[in-house]
Amino acid sequence: MQYIDNVIFLILLVAGFGLFAKSLKELYRNIKLGREINRTDRRSERWAIMTRVALGQSKMVKRPIAGILHIFVYVGFVIINIELLEIIIDGIFGTHRFLQSILGDSVYSFFTGALEVLAALVVLAVVVFFIRRNFYGVKRLTMKELFGWPKQDANWILIIEFSLMVAFFTMNGADYYSDSARFGSNFPISKYLFPFFQNFSLETLHIIEKSAWWFHFVGILFFMNYLYYSKHLHIILAFPNTWFANLEKKGKFNNLDSVTKEIKLMMDPNADPYAAPAEGETEVPAKFGAEDIFDLNQHQLMSAYSCTECGRCTSVCPANITGKKLSPRLIMMKTRDRLEEVGKNLNKNGGKFVDDGKKLLNDYITKEELWACTTCNACVEACPVLIDPLSIIFEMRRFLVMEQSAAPTELNLMMTNVENNAAPWQYNQADRLNWANDN
Repeated sequence: MQYIDNVIFLILLVAGFGLFAKSLKELYRNIKLGREINRTDRRSERWAIMTRVALGQSKMVKRPIAGILHIFVYVGFVIINIELLEIIIDGIFGTHRFLQSILGDSVYSFFTGALEVLAALVVLAVVVFFIRRNFYGVKRLTMKELFGWPKQDANWILIIEFSLMVAFFTMNGADYYSDSARFGSNFPISKYLFPFFQNFSLETLHIIEKSAWWFHFVGILFFMNYLYYSKHLHIILAFPNTWFANLEKKGKFNNLDSVTKEIKLMMDPNADPYAAPAEGETEVPAKFGAEDIFDLNQHQLMSAYSCTECGRCTSVCPANITGKKLSPRLIMMKTRDRLEEVGKNLNKNGGKFVDDGKKLLNDYITKEELWACTTCNACVEACPVLIDPLSIIFEMRRFLVMEQSAAPTELNLMMTNVENNAAPWQYNQADRLNWANDN
């Protein structure tokens, strides 16, 4: 019976990390549904960008208040969970504050004191974020697209983080009052939060400490497994998303190899367009552009999961500002929703996708949204983790134009003029310099 706590702990630990691994496996499978893309060039530049943007939070501080508070949560929460190593060792072997025996009293005192300061900063930031999101009225955080689950999800994350920090302080406070001679210098904050603990018996303090310890541990496992269902997947995916980001100049769009090959076939008088592909070659893709998530590349799907729904992209979008329906944030959210729907389809049908009669285009993202985009790249520039909503918009536009000939009338007229007159204007090439004769 003396080892029952250790056994329960080990079962929860294995179950928690097992479920987390299962979620990561599904996440990886869903991302691999997209087209392969090679983004392994310029490695040193990619490492530098990931270090600066994902680790260093360089783009977050462009909005100083929110950026600094986010750094408090980011640094504090990550470092505080270093203690998870100590919790795991104590839980498995039944020890108490194992790291103290390794680090020594003075180093361990500094370590736990630093953790408490960081935890206090996390609590401060979480409370400010909660008030700001629910009562302050920041426009990008109160838009209609966040009603329902997105807003609930954001609040639940803040509540979970706050609860974990409270459990952390409670655990330390009970330890302080149960053995002040040993732990008194380690807890510069929690010892002042619970002065009433000094009236409790040692047995009561032990129960409080163990209860808070278990709550903190189970809470970490719950939070870890909740990530898959939350916008907070960026905690994990911000790093690979920035590493695999598009390093080309903003506004430079890719040419389709399939289109280039088709044009070459058309220009080669000896080519047989109906001939079987040569050995080592692949068939020409059935689609140009993107109609569904299968037509997007894997980095675009990763970006959909990486989106934290902060709305910085939408807040700078000129189309959205002028009242049009386009919201770059909503483009990423809808892409993720469709990707999740396809993932559930795969789970239900043994890993095989069964056509559900839906597509990302029209069923999730409308033509009106797509054509409202001015391709200014403001959303790309604003994103803190280098997500590129414009690339998805462009691929879906490409499908509309090249597959369905469904461009707006104005655009069709312009393309006709380019084809006939080598210019977007509706007059003959011979008349292009007539403006000079007016002088």
